[in-house]
Amino acid sequence: MKDRDWADLAGENLARAGYRRGGARLAVVELLSRQTCALSAQEIEDSLREGEQPVGRASVYRVLDELERLGMVARIEVGHGMARYEAVHPDAQRHHDHLVCDECGQITPFRDEDLERAIRRVAGRVAFAVEEHEVVLHGQCDTCRD
Repeated sequence: MKDRDWADLAGENLARAGYRRGGARLAVVELLSRQTCALSAQEIEDSLREGEQPVGRASVYRVLDELERLGMVARIEVGHGMARYEAVHPDAQRHHDHLVCDECGQITPFRDEDLERAIRRVAGRVAFAVEEHEVVLHGQCDTCRD
């Protein structure tokens, strides 16, 4: 699924849920559709402010909440009371997990087939149908570790 398709799907889901498709919603959806990993609400606000369509913080949070309720974004808790948000694509090939530096807050996406197989094995062993998962590993990045 292409990024543009996610933006279209998010817009359709928002419209079906009764939300209008304009202004802040469109700006946040468009921005998230171009990202490869999670952004904080502050980063989203800052990025939109630098562009042609500034969106207020309250609107950013409102749109993120709406998208999260619809299953279109994942909220990733990175610690220290901070969360990041990223588009949830129906395409499983885009799934990735995250490494979070507890010192500087850097977030690094990673994909590991051995981990994915281990999750499937655990689910099979306990007869549980895993529909989605999020693995967040906390530690220190190379820069902070030195």
